[in-house]
Amino acid sequence: MFGLFKRDPKKKLQQDYERKLTEAMQASRNGDMRDNATLTAEAEALLQEINRLKDEGR
Repeated sequence: MFGLFKRDPKKKLQQDYERKLTEAMQASRNGDMRDNATLTAEAEALLQEINRLKDEGR
């Protein structure tokens, strides 16, 4: 019954992932390739965590 009110961790991770990709794109447009690489790496780590959670849910 109380599981209904639990937040989905995948949903938050997905939002964080999309935000990181947007920040990376903005950094790239501003010419900051180092920041772009850092943000992209962080986004990839989030994507791996999302995929891990999806695999556990099967």
